[in-house]
Amino acid sequence: MPGAPARLLVVVPSETDPPARLGGWLARAGLELDERHLGTGDPLPATLDGADGLLVLGGPQSALDDEATSPELTGVRRLLAEALRADLPTLAVCLGAQLLAEVGGGRVREGVEGPEVGATLVAKRDAADADPLFGPLPMTPDVIQFHHDEIAELPRGATLLASSPVYAHQAYRVGRHVYGVQFHIETTPEVVEEWATRDTVGVAASRLDQETVIARSTAVHPDLEEVWAPFAARFADLVRSRARSGAATP
Repeated sequence: MPGAPARLLVVVPSETDPPARLGGWLARAGLELDERHLGTGDPLPATLDGADGLLVLGGPQSALDDEATSPELTGVRRLLAEALRADLPTLAVCLGAQLLAEVGGGRVREGVEGPEVGATLVAKRDAADADPLFGPLPMTPDVIQFHHDEIAELPRGATLLASSPVYAHQAYRVGRHVYGVQFHIETTPEVVEEWATRDTVGVAASRLDQETVIARSTAVHPDLEEVWAPFAARFADLVRSRARSGAATP
């Protein structure tokens, strides 16, 4: 009899950034998603006991927020720190990647070049070629950007995997299995349209009008799926390997 599917804890700090297509890709790859939507009051588990992997998404909060400003992020930081200690397969996206950088000894600050917004490209670094998740990606994969803060310093011992002309720290790995990506791969065109409508400051800083940001982001989504759905399947392989090894967080 086959065993239970590997379980991925999915932390959704804000309903503005749901798992969307990434959640669908991971479910189709055979993972059981345990989604915790903090904006609707879902509690976070105290520990990662029983989780074979962790996904932390983004939101309008800032990694610079203190506990009084964004109390919901306290538990997220705690789980990311636990994942680092255990080298649990983890994918942290945008805000998640910034929180991961902080708990790992890196540094986040307000982006010195201003917001990075809309459809763009990132470039793989040399170390990415030997990475099991990033190695098969094209040299300059399409991504969606929507962030005001930047990862100024990576966590201690991190390996840089991708950069952009605006901000160098776009993707990184800590240990063997913990990943952070500053950009978004999970979006739908509707999600990006909502962001572009809401974040008028970010769109204005991009020197593009709202309609252009939305149109370009919508047009690139088929290419995003072609590149990042297989990436999600490779991450699911890491989570399943962890489950098979019986090395879930003690």
